[in-house]
Amino acid sequence: MEVAVESLSSDHGLILKTRNRAECMELRLVLEASGIGAIARHQRGWWLLVVDPSDLPAAMQELEEYRQENASRSTAVASAVPVYGGSGVGVAVYATIILMVGLASMPWGLALDLFTPGEMQAGKVMSGELWRVVTALSLHLDEGHLASNLLFGVLFGLLAGRTLGGGVAWLSIVTAGSLGNFVNACVQNPDHTSIGASTAVFAALGVLVADALRPRTSTQQSLLRRWTPLVGGIMLLAFIGVGGGRVDVIAHVTGFLSGVLIGWGSSRLPQSWLADSRVQFITGTIAVALIALAWVVAMNGKFQI
Repeated sequence: MEVAVESLSSDHGLILKTRNRAECMELRLVLEASGIGAIARHQRGWWLLVVDPSDLPAAMQELEEYRQENASRSTAVASAVPVYGGSGVGVAVYATIILMVGLASMPWGLALDLFTPGEMQAGKVMSGELWRVVTALSLHLDEGHLASNLLFGVLFGLLAGRTLGGGVAWLSIVTAGSLGNFVNACVQNPDHTSIGASTAVFAALGVLVADALRPRTSTQQSLLRRWTPLVGGIMLLAFIGVGGGRVDVIAHVTGFLSGVLIGWGSSRLPQSWLADSRVQFITGTIAVALIALAWVVAMNGKFQI
């Protein structure tokens, strides 16, 4: 809080005149804590803070130091959570890829059979067709499935992009989503199939949680406060990630946990890297290239059969 200090009368030791009662009482405590007696008075809608005239110089100095300390603390808090660029570009590219694959595979579009070469089938993944853990992230069953993942992907991707920068964030999300699909394939039956960007969406949530858990100062936070982001992420996972029907709950969980793991590393990259537009461009390009390469391999494999 910025402290308004106004010395109106040295004879009466008036050091503060404000409409804000809380401000007056706070500064009174500051002075009394430093051993300077102060009296708060209310007159005609104003709150006055009065000290002994002999204490006036020391009181003004004490309040000035208090103001500077609060300003420094506010600056430190603001700088502890920087916002990086590229988040808008990242979600635009994500939406473009999801919509293009949807247009190519949906019955109302080109109706190409992208599911046979691209879906995550556990047995085929474990037999070496690793591209499926990537291509499955861009496939969707129908319009509703696509729309929900588009909405939540844009939301969490935008937040992750502001936290890590668009390129680093989406490389982390694609990597974590793919890892989540791979872990899902490891624990499922060989005939289990899974598609959808939701694994990557929950990976993005995990990235956000990992970044929120990272200490940014020599914190005096309680353990409860430090672990609140993780608890919130788990609650959100339970709320929107668990359901009946065709929902692959294990994929959501593995995506989230993979996001926490990958996000733990990404959020600890030097701030100079995250603020560098070249780093963001390179990492974003790698993320897109991974998806494109996976589809090239998938389609070539299909044509060879």
